[in-house]
Amino acid sequence: MNILILGGGGREHALAWAVKQNPKCDRLIVAPGNAGIAALAECADLDVLDGASVLEFAEENAIDFVIVGPEAPLAAGVADALRAGGILTFGPSAAAARLESSKSFTKEVCDAAGAPTAGWARFDQAEPARAYVRTKGAPIVVKADGLAAGKGVVVAMTEAEAIAAIDDMFGGSLGAAGAEVVIEEFMAGEEASYFILCDGEHVLPVGTAQDHKRVGDGDTGPNTGGMGAYSPAPVLNDAIARQALEEIVKPTVAEMARRGTPFQGVLYAGLMIENDRARLVEYNVRFGDPECQVLMMRLGAQILDLLQACAEGRLDEAQVNWADDHALTVVMAAKGYPGTYRKGTTIHGLDALPEDSRNMVFHAGTAERDGQIVATGGRVLNVTARGDSLKDAQTRAYAMVDQIDWPEGFCRRDIGWRAL
Repeated sequence: MNILILGGGGREHALAWAVKQNPKCDRLIVAPGNAGIAALAECADLDVLDGASVLEFAEENAIDFVIVGPEAPLAAGVADALRAGGILTFGPSAAAARLESSKSFTKEVCDAAGAPTAGWARFDQAEPARAYVRTKGAPIVVKADGLAAGKGVVVAMTEAEAIAAIDDMFGGSLGAAGAEVVIEEFMAGEEASYFILCDGEHVLPVGTAQDHKRVGDGDTGPNTGGMGAYSPAPVLNDAIARQALEEIVKPTVAEMARRGTPFQGVLYAGLMIENDRARLVEYNVRFGDPECQVLMMRLGAQILDLLQACAEGRLDEAQVNWADDHALTVVMAAKGYPGTYRKGTTIHGLDALPEDSRNMVFHAGTAERDGQIVATGGRVLNVTARGDSLKDAQTRAYAMVDQIDWPEGFCRRDIGWRAL
């Protein structure tokens, strides 16, 4: 098969790495890709938000299957354009992608499906939102309604912090994403991620993971897109996973089908677990980043077969073969992230690192200039290892981190701490 993956981050490097291992993969193109992806696939300069351009490129290159990595092309309807053009595609329609692109839409679907989640209210003006916060008190959660690349959520521990977040969002700091704001009750507990393939009707869980959102050790400092992850997440045990599947995921998939917008792709359920029960924090409609990196490390080549079964509507025939293993990834970011940071700094030492089924550095924000690998983003590398235990995976991931010579970068030193 000729396969096209859309995206250029660590998630797409991990997807490409796993897909490439499958003998069904003849030719692999990633658009736009990055310096790490270029080592295992062709990279194409393509506007991934323009469905017509992507379709034309797919036709010109005899692409058999397109895998959409990030959320923005899904929200822009790229999967719709490809399917309308007769190209097999993994990823939901724009209508179904609203489960991520609109927080309030998700809440409405959850209410209709009876799925357990936080109490909520939506506002399109600041003053009523401020009044609501004063009535409810803190802690409370303030979310921009639209896509904000993982940064549009403030868990406010005081009323003043909540009101500042409201003023910030309505003040235009997040552009169109902050034109409406959803305010939710604060849910206590431990957060974990559950990934489920859906073909519109059938569902197939493909793993659990736990992300580390805050920038500093011990979960301190501001929120980020994610500083590391591990899989499986012990807090999301078999009983809780079953409850989440039966009470949250399956009713959501049924409600989406009932509305005439069946969900086909991966549903990433962010769950809050307290007293052995899960409630939904939010849905994403693509693999998490960096959770994808640890899932791909564990799933390997079979992911292509699973994504294809999903796109072809035959998930009921598919099954996941799990090894009794653990994977952990450490995000190396540019100093200053998630605030302002320098771009273009040089990274040394990557050539000496192992690249095999147990050790891999996925590139998130890199480019090649004059034969050197340079940092082009905030989150830059995902140093990933697989082991027989979580401790083993953690030890080997940090051993690789310590061999990377990049003074302008930093990482958390405690990824996996909740489970160790």
